[in-house]
Amino acid sequence: MSSTAFSLGTYITRNISSNRPLLNSFDATTLRFKSQLQKSSSGEHQLVQAANEKPTLCTRREAIGFGFSIALLDAICQPQPAEAAEATPCELTLSPSGLAFCDKVVGYGPQAVKGQLIKAHYVGKLENGKVFDSSYNRGKPLTFRVGAGEVIKGWDLGILGGEGVPPMLAGGKRTLKLPPELGYGMRGAGCKGGSCIIPPESVLLFDVEFIGKA
Repeated sequence: MSSTAFSLGTYITRNISSNRPLLNSFDATTLRFKSQLQKSSSGEHQLVQAANEKPTLCTRREAIGFGFSIALLDAICQPQPAEAAEATPCELTLSPSGLAFCDKVVGYGPQAVKGQLIKAHYVGKLENGKVFDSSYNRGKPLTFRVGAGEVIKGWDLGILGGEGVPPMLAGGKRTLKLPPELGYGMRGAGCKGGSCIIPPESVLLFDVEFIGKA
């Protein structure tokens, strides 16, 4: 395990892009809206302009701007289920093990298997909300063998499931609240000169994103 992940170990819109143009075809300088051909009672075709007006002309810049505005509005109006779910207040469920959990986003992939090498992002906080570690800040997820004792017990249980906790699915995001016995207990972590980054008997909060197998 990486030394930077000391805190977890036993030590621890829609993009508006497309290959097709917003406008199928236009004149090099202007966009012309075509007049309509209507067939008269005598069988001859007559050129008819809407409301007897002259053909409508708009500049190329206006046409492109109009098309972009429509595409942008479409992207903004698209539903964002994952973001909406994460914004919803998370109500923790307490399991018999003492681990509390709440799924912010339910995953869509396979669940982890004991002993499997997996990747996960996380933010670790003390009960007062102080962040003590974050894989996001390092720009790299944590890689470890789940269920093999490479991380604290609360993590193995929170991802693999068991004792009243459902397993996480790949792509899922879950909040975990660990009692001291599932974290670092009496020893704490990151202690030096009488000061600890994670004090002894600390309750810990983790926001975990299970990416999938490594």
